[in-house]
Amino acid sequence: MPVSKAQIKATTKYETANYDKVLLRLPKGKRAEIKAHADEHGESVNGFITRAIENQIAKDTTV
Repeated sequence: MPVSKAQIKATTKYETANYDKVLLRLPKGKRAEIKAHADEHGESVNGFITRAIENQIAKDTTV
């Protein structure tokens, strides 16, 4: 079923209000490697990257 213009607008409004976006540039092939790893652990690429960042911040602040 196609998504309506109203749904696209509502989704954009929600995302703008609730999420920050970050552009991440990776060497060619690295995205596929990250996606494969995330898939193996049953999570999305975004979820994996978020978890990795949160883990590193926790590690850095407990030193």
